[in-house]
Amino acid sequence: MSGESTATLDALDWAILEELQRDARSSYAELARRVALSPSAVTDRVRRLEALGVITGYHAAINPVRVGLTIQAIVRLKYPGTAHQPLHQLIAQRPEILQCHRVTGDECYVIRIATRDVAHLEQVVDELARLGSLTTNVVYSTLLPRRAVTRTSAGG
Repeated sequence: MSGESTATLDALDWAILEELQRDARSSYAELARRVALSPSAVTDRVRRLEALGVITGYHAAINPVRVGLTIQAIVRLKYPGTAHQPLHQLIAQRPEILQCHRVTGDECYVIRIATRDVAHLEQVVDELARLGSLTTNVVYSTLLPRRAVTRTSAGG
């Protein structure tokens, strides 16, 4: 995320962020109680954090297996050349592609996929393989599905 400025956050901002990551459905009144501020002060701070781009959205965490996506895989793609638009188009078209990171190293991209079954995974992987060479790893289990960003992890 180069080129983006870093927001200056105080301890109360971090407390709000940690509470929202724990439960983004908390009301402003509940959030205010948890961080020992007034609801109006919390509302102002949350709006400021949103305006600064610190809070970029609110999401429901979905268990892929419970919705029929029983196979998850990590695909590492070595992409030849510099015309990356075909990959961008494929990402936009394939909802099975949950995440895509451009990375350093031998591979150019690390992609997380969730599919119904192995045959479905094979279809998605075959489409990606048209773009470059890949390595696919099927996920057995997930030890850490998501970790909150905290003041400590940000070095504060």
